[in-house]
Amino acid sequence: MKTIVILKTGVLVFLFSVLFLLGCKKTSKTELPIETGSVTDRQGNVYQTVKIGNQWWMAENLRVKVYNDSTPILEVKISERDSVWANKTIGAFCAIDSRYGLHYNWLAMRNIKKIAPAGWHVPSDDEWKMLELELGMAGEEADNTSWRGSHLSQKLLPESSVGWPSQVSTVYGTNETGFTALPGGCRVFNGTKGEVSATAYWWTSSEQSQTTGWYRNLSASNASIFRYFVDKNYGLNIRCVKDQ
Repeated sequence: MKTIVILKTGVLVFLFSVLFLLGCKKTSKTELPIETGSVTDRQGNVYQTVKIGNQWWMAENLRVKVYNDSTPILEVKISERDSVWANKTIGAFCAIDSRYGLHYNWLAMRNIKKIAPAGWHVPSDDEWKMLELELGMAGEEADNTSWRGSHLSQKLLPESSVGWPSQVSTVYGTNETGFTALPGGCRVFNGTKGEVSATAYWWTSSEQSQTTGWYRNLSASNASIFRYFVDKNYGLNIRCVKDQ
């Protein structure tokens, strides 16, 4: 009788172990494949692209130096006085750090000759909200300003520290969307450089007023996504989205 009890106990332990392992396999998260592609601008620069939800986004910052009719965009060299950038009243770009694409003022970004590759455009504030909702941001939160969407920036930041401080990748960088946000910083209204390698800024195509436009910002020191407006003579990066 004692032997039978021992046998039954062993069988129960074995069956429990099998069921436990099967349960773990069933509850493990399955990663969906990222759909990618590419697009080429007017100068022949090729950009990696990624589908996030129902939108196709560039996975790199824009670096074109001409409009779509091949008219050159005015370059303000980083070696020139800050006031040269600050006083520009036409479209312009500058190259703060070529690893992170180019920085454009509002007049270049919204020029009627267009800056995005054919079939693409600079995303509006609402199109950025669509991306944020896809990441998991609540609808009522998406309309807010300042930092929104706790820990959602991790889905946009690269796993390896490509120019970002090392803590970004180890603390909250997963890049599960394939967006691969890069820390290009910005050029401030007075022409000075702002937080290169610690922040990322992108224009939206939406105006907030006659002198300001909406933008997005990621930071190495905050795991959320920043939404606000800024003077149109700032220099920000651009990520384009595909026409639908």
